[in-house]
This record gives sequence, structure tokens and C-alpha cells, in this order.
Amino acid sequence: QVQLVESGGGLVQPGESLRLSCAASEFTLDYYGIGWFHQAPGKEREGVSCISISDASTYYADSVKGRFTISGDNAKNMVYLQMNSLKPDDTGVYYCAAAPSCKAIGHPSLFDFWGQGTQVTVSS
Repeated sequence: QVQLVESGGGLVQPGESLRLSCAASEFTLDYYGIGWFHQAPGKEREGVSCISISDASTYYADSVKGRFTISGDNAKNMVYLQMNSLKPDDTGVYYCAAAPSCKAIGHPSLFDFWGQGTQVTVSS
């Protein structure tokens, strides 16, 4: 059974860092774009980053460019999101999800598989 499991969330102060991990099982990352989505309280889920491991291409939303870095380890079937210089607006649940292409990042409904999410809270 295809499964995505996020970890690494927590409570941090503004300016601090977190690294989120997404563990994939029962499918090969080579054939998918793996996206990270942010859902702030009371708001819709928004794609913030995506990686296509097959061609090493990446995507970042303007709100996270220069602060977040996505990476993947095909051998471990893992995708990571390094989040630096965190802001209170980054607070919310972060989900990883898989789609045939990162071109779907603007359309969460096109992502076939989702993790359960991990909570990130940025507060002083």
C-alpha cells in the first residue's frame, strides 16, 4: 500500500530552522513529483515546494524562495524540506504528496497520494 509519512515538525521561534522529512513506501520516487503543501489555520492547502527526482528539477513558491530547500534521496525513498528563517506565517500543517509531475503543484487535487501531515508552529 502506497504510503507517505511526514515527520520533523515542532514548535520553534521566528528565525529558527526545521527539517521536515517525507518517507515514501511502496512506490519509487523516480516516477513522481513530490510536493510539500502548507495549510495555515482556516486557509486552503498551498503548494510551497516540489521536487522531481528523475530530472532533479525543483519548484518553490515565492513565499519560501531563499528560505526553504527541498531535496530527495532516491536510495532511501525520502524527501526533505529544510526550512530556514522561519516566520509566524509559516505556521500550519505541512503535508507531502505525490503527483505524476510537479506541474501539478498549483492543483492539490491532482496529487494522488498524501501523508497525514506534521504540525509546524513558529511563535515567540
